[in-house]
Amino acid sequence: MMTGRRLGVIAMVACALLLAVALGGQVVVKRTTTSRVPSTPTGHGSPEPSRPPVRAARPAARPSGSAKPATPGRRSPTRPPAAVPSLRTMTGTSAVALTFDDGPTWIWTREMLAVLRQHGVKATFCVIGTMARTYPGRIRQIAADGHTLCNHSDDHDYQLGTRSEAEIRANLQATNDAIRAAVPDARISYFRHPGGAWTPLAVKVAADLGMTSLHWDVDPHDFDRPGPTVIRDYVMSHTRPGSVVLLHDGGGDRSETIEACRQMLPALKDRFQLIPLPPRRSP
Repeated sequence: MMTGRRLGVIAMVACALLLAVALGGQVVVKRTTTSRVPSTPTGHGSPEPSRPPVRAARPAARPSGSAKPATPGRRSPTRPPAAVPSLRTMTGTSAVALTFDDGPTWIWTREMLAVLRQHGVKATFCVIGTMARTYPGRIRQIAADGHTLCNHSDDHDYQLGTRSEAEIRANLQATNDAIRAAVPDARISYFRHPGGAWTPLAVKVAADLGMTSLHWDVDPHDFDRPGPTVIRDYVMSHTRPGSVVLLHDGGGDRSETIEACRQMLPALKDRFQLIPLPPRRSP
């Protein structure tokens, strides 16, 4: 009698445990089947060809039918100009120079040229060799509008200045060749090292090729897209007589830089003479 009752209790407990397990399994299955993977947010603005890769880089989004340069990593720290001799960080006069790096690009260089033309401003464009070969028509437009062309290396290699003299020379010469393929009589009087990571050897090789090494003294970090108001306000508050201002027309979506220029150029023109850096005799 006692054995039968005990068996009945054990059977009831076993059934309860089996029911709990079964119900738990259903809950697990339900949670698993109804879960969703979050969607990937889309970017803002039209994609634009970016800086060529620094050795290895991940592919960049690009407009249909455009070339396929790649997006580099984060900007490398700028080497203090005082650490390397013979750098130009100012214009040498009371005039101010606006400089635009990392182009030419199909969309943003065209729009920047239009804004500069609208306000009657001449500037300096520091161009990348691979981009010049991709968009030679933009190089011709820059020159035709009276802007100064500057060598910004062939492939935007941040470590260029640490490489052998032969490698640096070949890189800078390839960039000059790309510019002159579009504008045969171009006078290329300036070189700007990618990321401002200057070395004495890079400065020497540039000088051997007839180029002054060009740095800057005003950097609103427009490359990081802080917003057109931030870019405008920084340039307006930090520019002084003789300043060289670093801006970008390549390396990604440059709509903020263009809008900042549209807003600030009238006020800058009232305060300073804005000039393209004067060319000098080059090989």
